[in-house]
Amino acid sequence: MGTGSDQAGDPPAAGQQAEPPPASTPAATRLVTWHGDLVASLDRLGWLRTLSDWLTGALEPVRERHQDNLVLELLHGGRWAGHPIHPALSDLPIGLWTGVLVLDAADRDPAPRRGIDPAGVLSAAGILASVATAVTGLTDWTVSNDEDRRVGLMHGLLNTAALGLQGASLGSRMAGHRSTARALAAASFTVTAGAGYLGGHLVFSKGVMVNRVAWAIGPRRWTRALQEADLPDDTPTAVEAEGRQIMLYRHHGTLYALDNVCSHAGGLLSRGTFTGLTVTCPLHGARFGLADGRVGRGPANQPQPVLPTRIRNGWIEVRGSLPAPRRPAKERTQP
Repeated sequence: MGTGSDQAGDPPAAGQQAEPPPASTPAATRLVTWHGDLVASLDRLGWLRTLSDWLTGALEPVRERHQDNLVLELLHGGRWAGHPIHPALSDLPIGLWTGVLVLDAADRDPAPRRGIDPAGVLSAAGILASVATAVTGLTDWTVSNDEDRRVGLMHGLLNTAALGLQGASLGSRMAGHRSTARALAAASFTVTAGAGYLGGHLVFSKGVMVNRVAWAIGPRRWTRALQEADLPDDTPTAVEAEGRQIMLYRHHGTLYALDNVCSHAGGLLSRGTFTGLTVTCPLHGARFGLADGRVGRGPANQPQPVLPTRIRNGWIEVRGSLPAPRRPAKERTQP
């Protein structure tokens, strides 16, 4: 048996330098950084940036001109759905085209035949579903920004290519070229999987179209935010209380406090425009009621958190939605 100094985890002897931990090998590093490198390389593509800028210049004026249109808001999902509908619709073509692969793999009949078979029915249904998915995805794309917009554009281009391959597969299938149809369907599904990966990156890594204030609950106790004399009527003022960004607004003597970070994409509401008791986000035009945070217009689909307020000793105090629990009476009386 070894002595205690030989056991793993013991400190080195006096005068002896500890061996540094083994450095990660380049291959091991690439295994955990490849996805970030992939997105960064996509963002550096000059043609993608040019195309993104061109589409932005063409579509943003159209969106701004029609952003009060109910159809446009419904394409986002809006306050009625409670979340974007594009991710839910995207499951349809993926599922239907997966069924195409399964039926093709199970079909052992080598004889060519014209017309549409069960796999072709699923292929056609997936094509129809992908059109609706593309329209809602394009609508969401117009309210994204910077790198997210460029990665989203690549996501859309890949899905467009997958749609073209699936259409070619359906045409070959109906013409009786079943081997070609199967190959095209497999290629379409492969491209769809790549596009789906980029879509997952946008949602889970970048937080695109997620509620930006879902975890905002503080401050846990009444906290001074601003001296009352420093808040004129009808003048939005941004303050911070226990790390939370808050917008204060007073209208006809009534005080309102909302989370200053827009639930849709993180725009600062204190920089928006105000009409009566409604604030419009400066980033993408979402509207919220100051009294209850209710969504008045998309693309936001979640209400804006409203914070309780009070005035004490000349200070405006705010508190979050979940106040800190009170200590039991016995605990409070103990020395």
